[in-house]
Amino acid sequence: MVYAAWAMLALPLLGFLVLLAFGRKLGDPGAGWVGTTAITGSFVAALVTLSGVLSHHGGAHREISHSLFTWIAVGGLDIKAAILTDPLSMTMALFVTGVSALIHLYSIGYMKGDRDYPKFFVYLNLFVFSMLLLVLGGNLAITFVGWEGVGLCSYWLISFWFERPAAASAGKKAFIYNRIGDFGFLLAMFIIFEKTGTLSYQGIFAHLHALNGAAGTAAVLLLFLAATGKSAQIPLFPWLADAMEGPTPVSALIHAATMVTAGVYLMCRMHPLLGMSHSGQLVVATIGVVTAFVGGTIACTQRDIKKVLAYSTISQLGYMFLAVGVGAYIAAIFLMIAHAFYKGLLFLGAGSVIHGMHDEQDLKKMGGLARFMPITAGTFVVAWLAIAGVPPLAGFFAKGDVLDNAFAAYPVLWVIGIVTALLTAYYLSRLFVLAFTGNPRFLEAVNTRFSSESSGSLSDHHDVSQSDQHQVSHESSHDSFTPHESPKVMLIPLVVLAVFAFAGGVLELPWHGADTVRLLSWLKPVFATYLYHSHLSVTSSWVLAVVDTLVALSGIYIAWRLWSKAWDRPKLEPTFLFRSWFLNEIYDFFIGRPGAGLAEVTFSVVETKWIDGAVNGVASLARATGSGLRRIQTGFVRQYALGIVVGLVALLAWMLVRA
Repeated sequence: MVYAAWAMLALPLLGFLVLLAFGRKLGDPGAGWVGTTAITGSFVAALVTLSGVLSHHGGAHREISHSLFTWIAVGGLDIKAAILTDPLSMTMALFVTGVSALIHLYSIGYMKGDRDYPKFFVYLNLFVFSMLLLVLGGNLAITFVGWEGVGLCSYWLISFWFERPAAASAGKKAFIYNRIGDFGFLLAMFIIFEKTGTLSYQGIFAHLHALNGAAGTAAVLLLFLAATGKSAQIPLFPWLADAMEGPTPVSALIHAATMVTAGVYLMCRMHPLLGMSHSGQLVVATIGVVTAFVGGTIACTQRDIKKVLAYSTISQLGYMFLAVGVGAYIAAIFLMIAHAFYKGLLFLGAGSVIHGMHDEQDLKKMGGLARFMPITAGTFVVAWLAIAGVPPLAGFFAKGDVLDNAFAAYPVLWVIGIVTALLTAYYLSRLFVLAFTGNPRFLEAVNTRFSSESSGSLSDHHDVSQSDQHQVSHESSHDSFTPHESPKVMLIPLVVLAVFAFAGGVLELPWHGADTVRLLSWLKPVFATYLYHSHLSVTSSWVLAVVDTLVALSGIYIAWRLWSKAWDRPKLEPTFLFRSWFLNEIYDFFIGRPGAGLAEVTFSVVETKWIDGAVNGVASLARATGSGLRRIQTGFVRQYALGIVVGLVALLAWMLVRA
């Protein structure tokens, strides 16, 4: 078990190193298969480790720390290179490795022909390694290393096609927004270490009494600041929509299995600290549900298929933080798992559409794709209904669990959450109707684009294979275009994820007498007395379930009635929602422009006049002093002898006066 636990980390790292050294030689698709094999091996190692954890009966015995060596030992700071395997970390590791392996497999086909194909898998393997280090770390310091690793890899992957200014800008934007959150993480670690004298999770939880009062609340809010950066919550969510400039498998990996779930995991891992601060919990729940609503409203107006899904992710993450804020940690994890399945499927399905449409992403230029891409459309239906909350798919149970707990704790927040659920069903139905149903609208749009583009200069693949170029040239020259289904290597992950998106709800069905099967029984020992119990009656639970179902079906019905008859309804897409509530403009006006103005002032006044003036002044003084002293350096011995004599006379005169 110990070796398997370390193998979870070692295999992605080994894949990264092999691809870094030999990726160019392996080429396309060799590099892709090596990267996929490494992550699949990590998933197998996770299954072996899971069996070892299950062999330890009882909650306390399932928390196992594996220390390799002492990493940092300075004064009272003792940090071990240790990983922690318990039900929470193993749950995260399983869906991270499992979904990531499917995304790697999908990428083999999606990235075919890209000139930097091997480098893409180098980044992907390092990304998964960093995420596993984050969730398996036995202390905050190790978690922070993984935290920074996923931030760095996201920068590389979002700006993978850096020749495009939009992609380069999006990568920098993601990096900067995440650094703001990281500042909160560091400050929280400083406070926690100053109060408890340790950064290990077990040590922190053993000394929670030292974090009572303001210090504990400050640590909670600072950790939540870190989470708002990684998991794209108000006010740090604008980067996630721009992250769609990266290749679609990157979007799937970031949104479904890695990075954005890191903030939710961190808050769940630090639940004993969070449980000590009621005000901190309320802040987390409120920010979460407001973000869910705001993200949902923006998703209702987007035309880019990937941006609809990006704002959907922001909204779904808000639900998870709502659950965390009310203490329903298992509900948050349950939704995170279900979200990994159906959001991974949605993004990979969107990538299949983009691939079949030769990189067209505008929903208004699609239509009728179900007849051309039946497998993509069929699997997309599963993901659409799952996230909408239609029973008996996974999203119905997962989102319903969150809303039930919110209703019991804060009914006002439940109202916002149920309205957001209506929006979720609406905007995903709108996406499906515009993309897959109705009359095709792509022929004129795509042929127009083909005629204006040079061969191989496409919006999502900046370098395509020779066969793709031939196909584009052929279609353009004959003024015809037919969308096509994706290759099998891309369709297999869609089918697998569709199965889990459909049946994932069984994880939390009330299986009597099966304590190791039900998610609640598996995770409950981790959260112990800190877990919120809604104590809803059976009648209340059924009523809430019926309300959830009616809301989901209403959203689907409204969207279908509105968008199946007309594909362009400007009144339903107001500018302020399409422009994300003008948040980017607000940040630019209040932060960007004043910052640029301050930089200009500091350059022209502080830098040029003060700093450069001081430096140049010292240099001028030294030069003037040297010029003055140079006049007495004539090189005549007689003058130097005269100076010595004059000095001696002056010295003797001074001594006589003193006597």
